[in-house]
Amino acid sequence: MPIVIDKDLPAYKILTGERIFVMDSARADTQEIRPIEIAILNLMPNKETTETQLMRLLSNSSLQVNITLIKTSTYHATHTDESHLSKFYKSFEEVKNGKFDGMIITGAPVENMPFEKVAYWDELKEILEWTKSNVTSTLFICWGAQAALHYFYGIKKHPLKEKCFGIFAHQRIRDGVIEPLMRGISDEFHMPHSRHTIVYAKDILHVKNLKILAYSKKAGASIIKSIDNRQVFVTGHMEYDRYTLRDEYERDKAKGLDIKPPANYFTDKSMTDVKMNWSSTSNLFYINWLNYYVYQVTPYDISTIEK
Repeated sequence: MPIVIDKDLPAYKILTGERIFVMDSARADTQEIRPIEIAILNLMPNKETTETQLMRLLSNSSLQVNITLIKTSTYHATHTDESHLSKFYKSFEEVKNGKFDGMIITGAPVENMPFEKVAYWDELKEILEWTKSNVTSTLFICWGAQAALHYFYGIKKHPLKEKCFGIFAHQRIRDGVIEPLMRGISDEFHMPHSRHTIVYAKDILHVKNLKILAYSKKAGASIIKSIDNRQVFVTGHMEYDRYTLRDEYERDKAKGLDIKPPANYFTDKSMTDVKMNWSSTSNLFYINWLNYYVYQVTPYDISTIEK
């Protein structure tokens, strides 16, 4: 089944070129199918890149997925053309009276700032509270995960001496429980990370409503979920493309920042070739989230989603 997005969205052309089944909104309206409604609050600076990465992963299931892109009203992005945001994005005010089967809240390059100093923090708190009664399951990524863990559970983020930057090995937590979110994922897998802060596993373990599903010696707790499966927290970036970390490295170098090359990433000294060893895990993870945490538990009448 296809992912349903606006035909004029840049991601439409890219995904069609990759032979991913993409359906435009006009055609989808003619079908008698109840699509899965997914909202994406995109807080990343290069929004078009993030849109494509997430839509690529959401398109790999057998479900018809309808995407709604959301922007903040209290902060206007400076790295994305305003015409793109005006055409393809909605404000929270425009969608807050609706319901969604699933939602994704991305990371943002503000992890060194206290949460309360972030320009859109008050608006984000309103959105986070809203997800409790209007979304079946919400997936939080990187800073978005740290922000949600702080808001819902009071878990603090801590500065790192050195940026957590690269591809790191992770171990599944094997406790005898079959966890649908991790079904098919190897006991050891890899995930990209790019952040200056960390949440401590010991703080998460003290919260009875949270469960750590995967951990990395270098990157810390990487996949966490609420016991009721309505909140999933990923501290890394499964959605990253092959060259995303390279682009971030070159960007920071151009700014004159003291940045080391991403760890376990380049395969040669010239730093041109990249070993992509996280894509299969990423695809499985998003398929599992859509299937087990969204599709199989969300009500057919989406208006009946409750807190």
